[in-house]
This record gives sequence, C-alpha cells and structure tokens, in this order.
Amino acid sequence: RTLLVILSGAMYVSEYTGKVDVYHAGNKSRRMALQIQQVCAILAGLVVSNNFDIARKPLIEREFAENAHFFSAVFEVGRRYKILSPDKLRGTYGKLIHMLQDSVKDDVARAVGFECVVPVKSVATLVAMKQRGQELLNDPLLTTATGEIYESGKTRAEVQAEVRDKSEALRELKEKYAEKAVAGAPAPKAAGDLGELLRGKTSEAAVMTEENVETIIASISDHLSFQRFNREPCERMITFLKTYFNPNDDRGWSLEINRGRGGSCLSHGHKTQFTFVLQSLMLWREIMGSMFALWQCTEDDLLDPSLRYRLCDTGQGLNRLQSAPRVSRMMQHILHKVQSEVGSWVGLSVVHLGDRDVPNALVFIDKYTQVPQILAPIVACLDKLPEVYESSRATRELIDKEFNNLDTLRMLILQDFFRHGFDGSGDDGGSCVDGRLTSCWNWCSKVEKKKYFPALLLTGFTGFDGGFDGGW
Repeated sequence: RTLLVILSGAMYVSEYTGKVDVYHAGNKSRRMALQIQQVCAILAGLVVSNNFDIARKPLIEREFAENAHFFSAVFEVGRRYKILSPDKLRGTYGKLIHMLQDSVKDDVARAVGFECVVPVKSVATLVAMKQRGQELLNDPLLTTATGEIYESGKTRAEVQAEVRDKSEALRELKEKYAEKAVAGAPAPKAAGDLGELLRGKTSEAAVMTEENVETIIASISDHLSFQRFNREPCERMITFLKTYFNPNDDRGWSLEINRGRGGSCLSHGHKTQFTFVLQSLMLWREIMGSMFALWQCTEDDLLDPSLRYRLCDTGQGLNRLQSAPRVSRMMQHILHKVQSEVGSWVGLSVVHLGDRDVPNALVFIDKYTQVPQILAPIVACLDKLPEVYESSRATRELIDKEFNNLDTLRMLILQDFFRHGFDGSGDDGGSCVDGRLTSCWNWCSKVEKKKYFPALLLTGFTGFDGGFDGGW
C-alpha cells in the first residue's frame, strides 16, 4: 500500500502525456524514454525519502536498469489496484498506462534500459505457484468462506450464525492447506516487501502459508462484492422496468418517444422503447459481470507492441487512436449472448472501438465503469423515497401537493429515465451500443432541471460521479 501511495504521487506530479501526446519535431522515442526515466527518478526519490536506510544504496547508487524488478513491480501494483477499484486513480492511471504503452516499443525500451511491464498478479498466478493450490479452489468449504452475508430479511441470530460458519470455514481451510511454520525459522517476508523488491528477489515459496490462504479467500470475496456492486443496480433497474411497465399496454405510463420532442433523437413506440431499454440494461449487466476480463483484455490491447497508435484530433482534443481486437472480440461475444436472450434487437449493434467516437480500449473501459455510478444513485433514491415521505408531515404534504402521491413521484422518475435516458441524445448518441450510454450521460447532465430534482435531494442525492482529487 505504501508503494501504491508513492506511485500515485509520482504520476500525479508527472507531466508525461502533456509532454509526449503533442505534435512536435524531433525524436519522439527519445522524448518518451526521457519522460519515463523522470518518472522513475521521482519514484526513487519518494521511496528513499520514505525509507532512507533500506532504499538509499539501491536507488541512489545504481542505474535504473539495475532496479528494473523494483520499478516494474511498482507499476504492476498500480495496474492491479485500478482493475480492482475502477473508480480510483482516475487522474493518474491514464498517464501510467499511456507511459507503459510507450515503454513496450522496442526503441523506447532500449533507451530506457529495462522492461516496465510485467504480468498482473492474480489468484490464478498465486495458486499456480503453490502446492495444493488447485485443491483449495475445488474445496466445497471455499464457497462458505467467501460467501457474502446479507442482513436484510434475517434475524440477528441468523446473521451471527452465518458469520460463525464463515469464520469456521476459513479456520478449517487454513488447517487443511497451510503448512505449519517450522519452530525457530525466520518469518517469511510479506508480499511487496521493499527490501526484497530492491534486491530483485521474490519471497514466494512453493508451500502454502496461512497468509496465502487468507489472500486467496479475501481476493475471491472482493471479486464477489465487486460483482454485486456493479451488477445489482442493473438488475434492480430491470426489475423496476418489468414490474411497473407493461410492453403491451401504454395506457398508464407510456415510454413512447418522438424525435425532436424533449431532446429525443429517436422515435420509438411504447413497446419498442421498452425493448430498447430492457436490452440495454441486460447488455450492461453482462458487461459488468465480465468487467475483470474486459480490463485484462484492455491492458493486453493497450500494451501490445504490435498494435501501434496514432495521435488524432477526435473533436475532444488529441487522443491515441488504436485498435482493440481483444476487447472487440469479447464485446461481440457478450452482445451475441444478450441478443440470443432478448430475441429481436432494437437499434444498431455496432460497437465503436478504435475510431473517433471511442479512440482506444482505455476510453471504452472507462465509459462502462460509469454504469453503476449512474444507476446506483437512481436506485438508492427510489428506495429512500418512502422513508423520506414518512419522515414528516411537511414532507408528505409537499410531495402530495407537487406530485399527488409518492407512487406518482416514483413512476415519474422511472418514466423520465427510461424515456430520455435512452433517447439517442448526446454528442455521439444514437441507437448503437455505445450511444445508449452516451444518452444516459446526457440525461444525468440535465437532471438538475427536472421537476422531481428537489425530491432527489431530499433522499441525500449528491450526484452521479465522484471527484478526481487525491487519487484514492
């Protein structure tokens, strides 16, 4: 975690993309190598100031190439953290991955003197290194040890019983698979130990330790939590759509939209719009479920030395235009799966990648990390409205006066989102796969002008996205 903080600080002060991603004369590879070396120098200075005794000699008295293992490990920590926490490092990850994208070029790598990119560590890589690692993954107790515990609809005793079962499963797995420490033997170095990294060594042995078992179980638990956080808002919105709207009956709350009305760029009847929204939400749900795999494909495409990019003015400044074959193949697989589930497909099935709309895989993956940031606040507001409505007499009178009743208010929010959050509006909107998300962004930018916006504020709504400050 210390190395992550240092990396975040180094990338925050770096001007890498500002120096490299510009039109200029001269040797560009030399400029890239110089900027990479400057980032390494900043990292070295921050590490030495943080731990002078250990880091002084290796980082001050040696060349960068002699500390290749250390620098590549620090960059890997940042990449791994971003994959696990897409809403973090928002101001610095772009510079990091663009720097690494340049570092894999042969002429840049020769100038720098070492390879900056190493494979990202995962549970799979750890298990492959350990004896009986595969047995641990196949153990039925692993399901209990990694399962999430929900409080809703359960008594306190039931929750406590699940907590005990989970703790007991973890204890049994440790006893079953972890090797006992030999009496008098030195304790193994912790993962990411600074001294070991600077010596270019790895402290991982073939035997499984209790710490390894805990790491594997905690990582799988984090993955399940990540899946729930990303998929649950999509599933809740699908439930709202199917519960409160009938595709064959528009006499109550119609979803019909017409081009030119209310900012809409599409014309859909009620049933067509219902299907359009449903398939969009189902597609997002599948993408959220495959987010880790998509991140891996994104990095593989960005860091592939055979996939060259070119600087191009896309209308939003200079961007790196690069094809993304791995991400494209996976998106086509996800799209075909959703199309087979919904039957008829409304709108275009084009996935923009490597063009002016979506210049590269990083822009693509960054767009879809916003899906839970958009849907989760809407779901939270709808869930909180009944509590707010009952909180005071004045609140009830206000809502009844403006919207007749609570149910009408909730339906108004849902109707407006399902209509104008999917109406093809926005700079590069439309009925294509990426245009649907652009329409949602456009709706979010205009929510402050909606009649029901004060009601959203009563539920604690603050916005659809976090800030960029701090890097955490």
